[in-house]
Amino acid sequence: MGFALRKDERYTVEDYLTWPEDGPRYELIDGVPYELNAPGYEHQRVVAALHYELEYHRRERLKAGGGDGGPTCDILESPIDVALSDITVVQPDLIVVCDPSIVVNGVVRGAPDLVVEVLSPSSAAKDRKHKRRLYEAAGVPQYLVIDPAYHFVESYLLGADGRYPEPDILEPADTLTVRIAPGFSLTLSQLFGWTLPLEVRQEYTRYG
Repeated sequence: MGFALRKDERYTVEDYLTWPEDGPRYELIDGVPYELNAPGYEHQRVVAALHYELEYHRRERLKAGGGDGGPTCDILESPIDVALSDITVVQPDLIVVCDPSIVVNGVVRGAPDLVVEVLSPSSAAKDRKHKRRLYEAAGVPQYLVIDPAYHFVESYLLGADGRYPEPDILEPADTLTVRIAPGFSLTLSQLFGWTLPLEVRQEYTRYG
């Protein structure tokens, strides 16, 4: 997330949807527009790696006739508009949507089943604090915060009380699981192996 523009004005989701698509990218947080910086190379490697692993798992379950979770879900990377309220639209780095009814005219209106944010220097504070609050309030079942610089993941799982307890902190030797994808598991060394040079990356990844 970049810098806020015109903080003295407040906008709605409907205002946001009229803005030019060929201009700067924004998120709308509580009515305030924030310009988005272009993500870095390592950031995008991590997003692509997780997308690949989730899609591979989804397809394998589909072949096997798996019913619950995964096969009928869509896995999408930014830019994709996710409207969490009448005055908030975010563009998470990656989402999983299993309920097609919340997609209206190309906009996700409601809580995805999984939201992933990959940290960058310009977004770290907001992703960890402000966006965590937004996703919790919207009822996002699982929120992953991935740090590509220090190679760890914070996994927030929504409780029965509608709140996120303290996150599970995963390190390279730990295994990442996804609530909506039964049977999915990925060690962080495999995930972050994608961000290493090719000759090293091949030692960590299963499909590279």
